[in-house]
Amino acid sequence: SLLEILVRNPGCLVTQRHLLQEVWGPEYGEETNYLRVHLAHLRAKLEPEPSHPRYLITEPGMGYRFEGGT
Repeated sequence: SLLEILVRNPGCLVTQRHLLQEVWGPEYGEETNYLRVHLAHLRAKLEPEPSHPRYLITEPGMGYRFEGGT
């Protein structure tokens, strides 16, 4: 669900709170550690160089963005 939300909003910042509430529910709006762990797993699977992501971009303190990779 996390990846789907990001991919459906290419190039747009999706806030941490929005992702948490959409994927885990309203009671998880502050659990940003969930996002860090799951994004790290997604990057390990999808990014050519997970330590230098091209597709799953972090906007520190704000949220995440999916870049289609041009």
